[in-house]
Amino acid sequence: MPSVAIITLGCKLNQAESEGIADAFLQAGWELVPEEQAADLFIVNTCTVTSKAEQKARRIIRKAVRENPASWCIITGCYAQMEAEALSRLEPEQERILVVTGDRKDRLLDLPQAYEGSLPILVRRWMDENESVLPTSTNYARSFRFNRLNRTGFSFHSRAFIKVQDGCNKRCSYCRVTLARGPSLSQDAQTLLHSLQDIEEAGFGEAVLTGVNICQYNDRGRDLAALLEHLLVGTKRIRIRLSSLEPDAIESLLGIMASPRICPHFHLSVQSGSPAILHKMRRGYSTDQVSAAVQALRSVKDDPFLACDIITGFPGEEMQDFEQTYALCKQAAFAGIHAFPYSARPGTAAFTFDSPVPEREACIRVERLLTLAHHERRAYISRHIGKEAVTVIEKNGTGLAENYLKIHLTAQEPVGTTVRCKITGFSSATGYDAEGVLV
Repeated sequence: MPSVAIITLGCKLNQAESEGIADAFLQAGWELVPEEQAADLFIVNTCTVTSKAEQKARRIIRKAVRENPASWCIITGCYAQMEAEALSRLEPEQERILVVTGDRKDRLLDLPQAYEGSLPILVRRWMDENESVLPTSTNYARSFRFNRLNRTGFSFHSRAFIKVQDGCNKRCSYCRVTLARGPSLSQDAQTLLHSLQDIEEAGFGEAVLTGVNICQYNDRGRDLAALLEHLLVGTKRIRIRLSSLEPDAIESLLGIMASPRICPHFHLSVQSGSPAILHKMRRGYSTDQVSAAVQALRSVKDDPFLACDIITGFPGEEMQDFEQTYALCKQAAFAGIHAFPYSARPGTAAFTFDSPVPEREACIRVERLLTLAHHERRAYISRHIGKEAVTVIEKNGTGLAENYLKIHLTAQEPVGTTVRCKITGFSSATGYDAEGVLV
């Protein structure tokens, strides 16, 4: 039985696509092994959001090839889409490296079934048929048959993932992902309903809807709010969790978000609290809209978990700009902040912007935001001590609550089981998470 290790970098969308690839290999009889173990084949699903993400991908690829001299390594994802030629020449063993650009990622589903006992022969034949380095396409989303990657088997997560949308029609000045994945493309609502019904039938209690920008979902005039209504009406009990949302799209979603089957956890793509920096980023919304979105979400849910993305050190970000960002996050009381320093990405408008911020200063600003988030998360946990929560069991007996709190339990239930628990305090193990008991 051949073995495969799948390593995923980046967003929930990449995670969802890796789940689909893993399911195809398992269905064909392959053994799925952890990345730290030896494997016949390594698949690295890459990210191009930051230069550090690309550096990490190169390090993982070189390590896999160096430590497994009889193995092959397939590189796919957004980094492979943007830099296919460079990745195909990665040292030290480029003859055992195959680059499959992101727009053809779904072709990996066909690879495991073609195995006839010799991995080198399989990959070389498959390479000849599919080209060793596939041409970079600027029309990624329109040609990408992404529904093939929606599966009902999930090897890396206790929750199910459904890819509803790909690509983005915005052209934010810092973003390379839109260059890699192209314009927005949405899956038809009926196909998505069938996928969710299959997932519900398989016993999952929760599904995460993901995409590059799910707020741009549009199936022949049906927007994200209409899709959610369609999915809720067509299923019975499964909860739906939404991936990142745009602040200016929240108003149109408020009616459907009141449903008890929409998880009370929302992640806003904020990026900055400075009007000047938001304008330079080409984000298209105001800080007032961010504050209004936060207030509106709290009006339709009982103390939901709110989180955000923030980029620090964007070109031209003065200290007063950062202080505006800090003040916005503090006012919003975000219980989670995914903050990271700006990374200049080739091909984007911001790559040529003047007034760079030193990386050291950008990282100091990140740490200030993370400290604030830690404080707000503890305050959020404090408000929920003594309350009950619907929770999905994860590894090591921990649980992920519907409001996104990680709860340390002593549960023996299988991974993926939905239980009710009572939050009793802070985790003694981390101080950052909650502790609870089953009820």
